[in-house]
Amino acid sequence: LSLKFGDIGNLKGLVIRFLLTTSYYQLSVQNWFSLHRVQLLYNHSAQATFNASRIYAPASYSYHCERVSSLQRYDALLIPSSANDVSKLWEVTFIDFQIQGFNIQEGHFAYAKDCASFFSPAILMGLVMSLILLLVLAYALHMLIHLKSLDRHYECKASPAYFVQMKDNDMGDEKEPLRSSGNESYELRNQQFCKIYI
Repeated sequence: LSLKFGDIGNLKGLVIRFLLTTSYYQLSVQNWFSLHRVQLLYNHSAQATFNASRIYAPASYSYHCERVSSLQRYDALLIPSSANDVSKLWEVTFIDFQIQGFNIQEGHFAYAKDCASFFSPAILMGLVMSLILLLVLAYALHMLIHLKSLDRHYECKASPAYFVQMKDNDMGDEKEPLRSSGNESYELRNQQFCKIYI
């Protein structure tokens, strides 16, 4: 697949050539196409060649990627063909890249297989946070299920409480003496006590 741009500045007859192949894989029971090589041609000769990696899709699909580049910061899907090649002097980046070499119908791309990984850092972080929230929810439900209800029956009665006479006589106006033989006791007025049955 060749894209011909013609003369651009000092580049005479600029052409970008994509070398695609198709193969049948028994495991998936269908044909797949893959991009093997990208060549830059100008001045009527090949000037730079990049080997492509991980650029493939079912033959009935197209391949789409946000960036296909030779730069490491974009995950370098294009690798210079040799260490001594002039390709090392080039930086190639295709933005919003989509390609389909076979089974093209009515001049439109078929459904695209995207290069985005299913386990990108954002997706992994979301999965981890979801797992933590599920663990907290499971622990809370476990505690609620095993929570024992306390049936308390309160029985409050107005009944006097008796205390032995204290040395402190500051509360004398709140006490009244009881008639008894032996130790002198006092009764607190309006004192209530409750019995709790569990």
